[in-house]
Amino acid sequence: MSKKITLLSTSMLLCIVSFSQKNTLQNNELDPVVVTANKMEQKQSTTGKVITIINKETINKNAGKTIAQILNDQAGITINGALNNLGSVQTVYMRGAASGRTLILLDGIPVNDPSMINNEFDLNLFSLTDVERIEICKGAQSTLYGSDAIAGVINIITTKKNISKPVNLTASSSGGSFATWKGNMQLYGKIGKLTYTTRYSKIISQGFSSAYDSTGKHNFDKDDYNGNNLNATIQYQATEKLSVKTYALYSDYTTGADAGPFTDKTNFDIYNKNFTTGLSLTLKEKKYSITGNYQYNSLNRNYNDNASVIGATNYSLNNYNSIAQFAEIYSSINLGKGFSLLAGTDYRYGSMNNQYNSVSTWGPYKSSFNDTGFYQNSLYSSLYYTHRHFTLELGGRYNHHSRYGNNYTYTFNPSYTINTHFRVFGSIASGFKAPSLYQLYDTYSGNIHLQPEKSVNYEIGVEHKNQLLTQRLVFFYRNINNGIDFNYVAYQYFNYIQEKAAGIEYELSIHPTKQLTITTNYTFLTSKQITESRVSFNDTSYNYALRRPKHSINLTAGYQFTPTIYVSANAKYVSRRYDIGGYQLPDVALDSYLLLGAYAEYDTKKYFKLYINLQNITNKKFFDINGYNSIPFMYTIGAVIKL
Repeated sequence: MSKKITLLSTSMLLCIVSFSQKNTLQNNELDPVVVTANKMEQKQSTTGKVITIINKETINKNAGKTIAQILNDQAGITINGALNNLGSVQTVYMRGAASGRTLILLDGIPVNDPSMINNEFDLNLFSLTDVERIEICKGAQSTLYGSDAIAGVINIITTKKNISKPVNLTASSSGGSFATWKGNMQLYGKIGKLTYTTRYSKIISQGFSSAYDSTGKHNFDKDDYNGNNLNATIQYQATEKLSVKTYALYSDYTTGADAGPFTDKTNFDIYNKNFTTGLSLTLKEKKYSITGNYQYNSLNRNYNDNASVIGATNYSLNNYNSIAQFAEIYSSINLGKGFSLLAGTDYRYGSMNNQYNSVSTWGPYKSSFNDTGFYQNSLYSSLYYTHRHFTLELGGRYNHHSRYGNNYTYTFNPSYTINTHFRVFGSIASGFKAPSLYQLYDTYSGNIHLQPEKSVNYEIGVEHKNQLLTQRLVFFYRNINNGIDFNYVAYQYFNYIQEKAAGIEYELSIHPTKQLTITTNYTFLTSKQITESRVSFNDTSYNYALRRPKHSINLTAGYQFTPTIYVSANAKYVSRRYDIGGYQLPDVALDSYLLLGAYAEYDTKKYFKLYINLQNITNKKFFDINGYNSIPFMYTIGAVIKL
């Protein structure tokens, strides 16, 4: 590890020496405004937290991809399933943490599905065309965002800014490999004090077989996908200081599925549906602001195995229904002399139920999971101090969980700006994750004796910026006690003894000329887990984390040939890693891979855009999940009309 640290440090030093002088190149994104770090607008340089921003320009230049695929190209993040068939489970791993340890936010408000195994939210239910910006805040964020923010938060921002015309219309359509078609229409505008946005998008694809046919002789069927996404937002500026926003989001998709690794299945469909609505109020005064939010989520998942076939003698229906509610009120207060305070309280409630009905050679069978839920109340505050080049955040959170009682988390986050180019920062923060309803009460795998997972996170980093480049080097370490995992021998959830994860993230963005942009990132991850063996019941140690690579590199080089023509090439390298081998079998190694891609667009900026996106252009065969196909060579050709 020391050699890798030395190599990265040397590389960073060379970049600093080469580009340490300012020039006249303008870059409006040199110090952008962020909102996720501390729940309020602030310059990125005024927070010591590790924030990665995916802006609208970057999103537009990734047309043809999914949200999960864009996130999968970021430092410290692996989205398992992003490079599989459409509709595959999207498992978010941030900094090596397991699924459900990264909290997803929708416009700053937590979203989750209480019926999911790890209480996570299905990224398939988001459409990329709805997204204006994504902010990724790494490291434990439990003090501000509560349970599940063990490794960090991903804030998917849909709110449009700088709308001036009363009517704007944008429509897009694209087609590509596997008879995939994507369509989108947006209508938005500003009339007096009222701002509105409406969007609809649809994706249809014949897809490819989710399961991998290792023999090549079984002619596995294609698993198709059909998804819809509809949302609307209305914001009213009641006074100069008071604004009110209400919104609603509906999304659904149906996807074909297979029986398991290497195993095909016909007439097996999964149907997921989500409805989200909410209300936000914001009052901004000179010395303080007050924000109130309420959000309601209703989610349904249906697993239909042969049940739609008339006269089927073997079938199963498995239905999950859940409700999540979130309410909060918080205030940011300027105390003067460099001090400010953020204080708030929130309430979370989640419930789920399940009905299972099957007929097999063993006869009919029914089971049900009665509606069950729990709630959590929280009080939190963070004190911020800024004096010249020094900033400090000191925060704490009190949680009362309806099942697990009281717990506390804390954050200590200093940063220091050495000069106009260099900044150093660090943090010590704790995290808390309660077991999910599924892990506690599932008929087959639930364990009512599960205890909450607790962790402590450490990080230290340095950032260098000028008008030619931005680079950041971060070292992180996380220690988890009482971690929650699945026993592949007993088929039950349990608390493992301990997990330690450490790593390095290096991000670099260079603008040698106005036309050329090069971005790259490298992640090194090491993990050690003391847990029950996946082969036997004995305690053992694993020096890796399943499906999470030790090394990953992403590189994109883009060139603006003319004001209307842009071309880029990208590469992704993922090192060898391990996955489950099967019942009481050793883990299996998945080979490393290198993927190449390209993108080109003709964009008039004002009226229309034409683009083509190519993925895996060498048609590399690779596997992110043992026994399941990953994407082959794929193309997308599309057009966007702007009125």
